[in-house]
Amino acid sequence: MTLRILHLSDSHLTGDGTAHQGVVDTVAAYRLTLDAFENAGPLDLVVLSGDASDDGSPASYRTLLKLTGDFAARHGVVALYAMGNHDERAGFREVLANGHPGLRQPSEEGPITGASMVAGYRVVTLDSSVPGHTHGFLDASQLHWLRAQLATNSPKGSIVIVHHPPVPPVTRLHHGIELQNPDDLAKALENTDVVAILSGHYHHPMTDSLRTASGLVPVVVTGGIVNSNDVLAAPGHERATAGSGGTLITISADPGGGTSRDPGKIPGTGIGGNQSTVRVLPVRIPLPAEVAPEQVFDLDPDTVASISQRIAAPAYAQRTKNTTAQSSLRQPTTDSSAEPESTDPRRTRTHP
Repeated sequence: MTLRILHLSDSHLTGDGTAHQGVVDTVAAYRLTLDAFENAGPLDLVVLSGDASDDGSPASYRTLLKLTGDFAARHGVVALYAMGNHDERAGFREVLANGHPGLRQPSEEGPITGASMVAGYRVVTLDSSVPGHTHGFLDASQLHWLRAQLATNSPKGSIVIVHHPPVPPVTRLHHGIELQNPDDLAKALENTDVVAILSGHYHHPMTDSLRTASGLVPVVVTGGIVNSNDVLAAPGHERATAGSGGTLITISADPGGGTSRDPGKIPGTGIGGNQSTVRVLPVRIPLPAEVAPEQVFDLDPDTVASISQRIAAPAYAQRTKNTTAQSSLRQPTTDSSAEPESTDPRRTRTHP
């Protein structure tokens, strides 16, 4: 009745070994992360919930598959992969197919999705990436596919993996690049057996809930492998520090319903009023100086605002642009010449 998951995200591997932000050895960081979880105890599933690659190259996914596959083989577990905004569908498909072992290659176009049964639980991966952009969105056809997958009960419940969390962000730069239609996802999950949603993207651990018409669904956001976003950064700043991480999740089906008094657990939802408990244990892993500097970056408010204009979803960017224009009538113009240039908003050097 229990599913034990190692939830990882945002490894940002590159095919040619290029350092992330010019300073982080992502392959070394991922190796150290997996090494740290060797003593995690029994596991059933390893999840990579997006942004596995930073450049979308097949070589980066081959590195991912080798490192994760070796870990999974040692522990006798299944490894599943989901798309993130930095991932490229062509490279992902070439190496990982649809992210589920033994399943057929998906079509050459459109979102990469899949579903597998693991220890009696149905695990569904969604693709919230928007090619060429940083924000997340789930189109109507993908949500229709999700509803079809969830139309019948699985033996113990279902878990949905989506890179962009369907809950609001904390740090400044993530505003505008979050999932743009969480309400549509909530509607698709109404009266289903989904007991948890697993996400990444924010580069820091967080547990929240998505409200549906039939109840709350726990949302577990795991920390980033490549760096850790500082949720206590100075006002208006976006700061990332050295440090990798992952989350150990234990989902226990409880047909008798009720709630847990364990403060480390949160109640889940299920069809017919059945309850599951979701135990969440975030783990932070220090990275040595030769892998990452103590501070990866610290962006001031002007730089954050300028980058946000380039990478935010169009509607959000327009709203903030209007606000900035009104503010500029009262304040002097600031020089943003130190800001890095990028033609692809996903490749902006200091964006998540």
